[in-house]
Amino acid sequence: MCRRMSVKWERYLEDPLWPVLVEVVRSLTMYKFHKRYISNVLLNESPDITPSDLCTRLRIPFGEAVVILHEIRSERKASTEPSTNNK
Repeated sequence: MCRRMSVKWERYLEDPLWPVLVEVVRSLTMYKFHKRYISNVLLNESPDITPSDLCTRLRIPFGEAVVILHEIRSERKASTEPSTNNK
């Protein structure tokens, strides 16, 4: 079920059930395909897309949208940060 959220979706990261949600989402059959499509297509078209928008556009569960966006944005942030292993 898609719902419009007035609060920041990042608040879910602090919930004690966050790891359970991530595990469940990663077990979904279409997870890796949705993640690749969101990363390669949708985020290039709309970099500021919200989980609610993803939920509506792809007809995926809200929890899956939150997990996928968090993972992709974390991966992109990590790949653009300078390495701290300078010797």
